[in-house]
Amino acid sequence: MNLLSLSEALIEKKISPIEIVKHSLNSIEKKNSIYNIFITVCEEEALEAATLAEKEISKGIVKGPFHGIPVAIKDVIFTQGIRTTMGSKLYKNFVPSYNATVINKLIDAGAIIIGKANNHEFAYGPTGDRSFIGPCRNPYNPNKITGGSSSGSAAAIAADMAFAALGTDTGGSIRIPASACGIVGMKPTFGLISKYGIYNTAYTLDHPGPMTKTVKDNAIMLNLLAGYDSKDVHSINRTRENYTRLIGQSIAGKVIGLPSYYFNNIDKEVKTAIDKVIKVFQEQGAFIKEIELRGIEEISESQIITIQAEAYAVHAENIRKHGIDYDSEVYERLQSSKNVLGYEYVTAQQKRQQLINGYNNVFEEVDILLTPTLPILPTNINQRELVLGDNIEHVRHALLRLTSPTNYTGNPSLSVPCGLSTNGLPIGFQLIGMHGEESLLYQFGYSYEQNTPQ
Repeated sequence: MNLLSLSEALIEKKISPIEIVKHSLNSIEKKNSIYNIFITVCEEEALEAATLAEKEISKGIVKGPFHGIPVAIKDVIFTQGIRTTMGSKLYKNFVPSYNATVINKLIDAGAIIIGKANNHEFAYGPTGDRSFIGPCRNPYNPNKITGGSSSGSAAAIAADMAFAALGTDTGGSIRIPASACGIVGMKPTFGLISKYGIYNTAYTLDHPGPMTKTVKDNAIMLNLLAGYDSKDVHSINRTRENYTRLIGQSIAGKVIGLPSYYFNNIDKEVKTAIDKVIKVFQEQGAFIKEIELRGIEEISESQIITIQAEAYAVHAENIRKHGIDYDSEVYERLQSSKNVLGYEYVTAQQKRQQLINGYNNVFEEVDILLTPTLPILPTNINQRELVLGDNIEHVRHALLRLTSPTNYTGNPSLSVPCGLSTNGLPIGFQLIGMHGEESLLYQFGYSYEQNTPQ
């Protein structure tokens, strides 16, 4: 069942929060040793919260659609009294003294934290196979990556261990595992969801976001998470909206842009899947327009400079004191990150608004952009190179190539599943809109979802 169906069943007392939590815990017990999805399972806390939720709902006190619903939390998001490891040996016994803002919002809505999900160490990697407890494995094939860094968050939903999850996205870390695990993942507009109480990966690129089974569930979760927070210096203060408001409305007459940059050098099966997505939208009356994006190469380059400089700034002290305790690959990546020169970082920030404006000019021609989420299928655990067309490409670069630009620009980007490859691996497509246009992305995503056999 998806989140909404489950919530309705709870309110109608067809099922109890305790039953739902026990279902999740049983699933975790059976599968976690195979897929390595959870670092910490909150069995006692979850059952206690479920008991309280059951009492409240039985009295007619319903806090909303998340009341009594098990949610997985990426293990870089602080949870008071619950171990938060960042996927690293350095923090394997760290217990925060306070909650992240997003956690307080979930708790206030009656959601139940089922556990802390595995992630690429310090959320600094798109494969999801580097963590002090070992690689997170794809529920569709345990020999394949989940994608990262929100690896366990996506896998928990795909493996029926949770009904929603929190992730973070710095270069694609929600959308990459969402695509690789066949779920829905949203990187919202930068600053829309508070980052307070979340371990930094890169200060001006980090985006928390919802991960769910369906598009409408995702929109409902964003309704809960979005909002201004004075504790986050990057939080934006804007009028609250209902992100489900356009769901179900026709997309006839809307114009979908296909940016050529995003279609270069992609796997044949990915291209076939995206072609089918395009056809579904055309059948609903949308128009397709091939377009060019201004400054996209500069944006990609500037994103790399920004993430490297900011990530090293986050880790400089720990690297000096505890470098030996880092995963070797993450350590090497951070060491290479410190080679970014000061003027390169400053230049990348000075031209940022100009590049964002140039990117957004495309929305004068089209309503939305459609791209593959990933140019490749999920690769093998620990695989680091692949042949794509006539080129040998690093797996990390391939995974980040189509998602990272909108971390630099801050545009909302939604990954929606669009079928399986011939060997049974999920494929996703990405919808990109203007800043603040999450509702439009959900309108398109839902329209596809409703017109495609599931």
